[in-house]
Amino acid sequence: MHSTGHGVGLDIHEEPRVSTRSTATLRPGHVVTVEPGVYLPELGGVRIEDTLLVTEGGCDRLTLAPKNPALV
Repeated sequence: MHSTGHGVGLDIHEEPRVSTRSTATLRPGHVVTVEPGVYLPELGGVRIEDTLLVTEGGCDRLTLAPKNPALV
């Protein structure tokens, strides 16, 4: 089972994990991904990823690529 996201730092997949099962606390300065997935039996799946910087007031989206549902 995939998590919803993960930390990014020296490694592309590291703590903190973004998951309903995670006990991690996101803190200002953490860089994490949010990458929900959609999987359809017999067809496959897709995950669209955004990279976020956790701030004191929430987060800043670092991903600059536009989202176009027609391309998915």
